[in-house]
Amino acid sequence: MKHIILFIMTYIFVFLIYQIFIVRKAKRRNSKKRPMEINYLIQKYNIDINKINYKKLLKVVALISSLDISIIVTIVTLFDNYLIQIIIVFILVIPIIMISYNFVGMYYKKGGINKDE
Repeated sequence: MKHIILFIMTYIFVFLIYQIFIVRKAKRRNSKKRPMEINYLIQKYNIDINKINYKKLLKVVALISSLDISIIVTIVTLFDNYLIQIIIVFILVIPIIMISYNFVGMYYKKGGINKDE
């Protein structure tokens, strides 16, 4: 039960921070102020930024990033040793982020929001 509460609290906290500092700053489609996650989706999956609802994409990115961080924090707190926690973080961060954004990219690619079309 303790880990579930930690997960939910971490998720809410990270989501709020992400909304305040990242999403509200990047509401315009300006390429200089776009979050790194949006640029990654555009480059890797050829998503056409003009065909999508940009605010919805920002919210999806905020939800996914919050979920990723919450999962990592919850898994790391299962271990007591700080060295093991750091090693687990280094092992989990990149795969979890890549897998989650792969799902987001496939969703938008399947929806027909490519630059090629």
